Amino acid sequence: MIDAVFAQAAAPAAPSGAEQMLHMVTILAITVGIFYFMIIRPQQKRQKETEQMLAAVRKGDRVLTSGGLFGTVVGTKDDIVVLKVSDEVKMEFTKSSIVQVKERGE
Repeated sequence: MIDAVFAQAAAPAAPSGAEQMLHMVTILAITVGIFYFMIIRPQQKRQKETEQMLAAVRKGDRVLTSGGLFGTVVGTKDDIVVLKVSDEVKMEFTKSSIVQVKERGE
């Protein structure tokens, strides 16, 4: 008789359909939260920092382009930046091709 009581008490109750759905929704919400805080939010932060850096580029700054070219900014107009790469060589690039400002000029 005692064995029968323990056997019934030890058997877990099967979760209902509503409980299973709640568990799945909870796991999905946790997964979405992890993706947001680990991937999406840091990417948005980097994008904002890049936009601020490009907006602050001015004459005299030494910059690095996405192609690996170092140059000094000698002029800007709208979305174009003119870089001096040697004494007599000036090249035009889009601002979006600048990946880093190495030194601030003047």
